[in-house]
Amino acid sequence: MNPNSNKDPLHGITLEKILTVLEEHYGWEKMGEKVSIKCFKNEPSIKSSLIFLRKTPWAREKVENLYIRHLNNPWNRAKRQDK
Repeated sequence: MNPNSNKDPLHGITLEKILTVLEEHYGWEKMGEKVSIKCFKNEPSIKSSLIFLRKTPWAREKVENLYIRHLNNPWNRAKRQDK
């Protein structure tokens, strides 16, 4: 096993990239259903979400977990391979 390999699925992924991928896939409304936070429900934007999530560890963790579930979904994996 390569000692430099990193098994963390978030390694090297910015919070902005995570939000962009989730917003493109789910849209703000669905993201607000999956992670119930105001920045996804009231006038959502990448910028406002970044500000909130950087200050709020519990919310950031929920968004990161949604992103990991999104990556692990076999249907989404197949879509990424088609591109």
